[in-house]
Amino acid sequence: MKPPVKMLVIYVDETDLWGTVTLYEAIVRRLRQLGMAGATVQSGMMGFGSHGKVHRKRLFGVSDDRPVVITAVDEESKIREILPEIRGMVKEGLVVLLDAEVIEGVNGTTP
Repeated sequence: MKPPVKMLVIYVDETDLWGTVTLYEAIVRRLRQLGMAGATVQSGMMGFGSHGKVHRKRLFGVSDDRPVVITAVDEESKIREILPEIRGMVKEGLVVLLDAEVIEGVNGTTP
């Protein structure tokens, strides 16, 4: 990756859907199709958003709609190119674009 590098962070609920598939899976698959350098999905233990409803893991691991965070890092130009499509997929949630600096890349190389 060449500077400038950005980090795309997307917050959604684990039960959000895109057609018949979970939204987070649809987003990651689309990012892969679009040639992004990589993406990671992390499930949150607890959180809340603009609606103020607290989402958390309940007894026996049963969820009441836990938060999910999708993170992707790539060159700014590539992220800005795909951003309109991703924003169109996220009906409720938050999409954040942050400045990033790659410290170590593939095979331990530095940029």
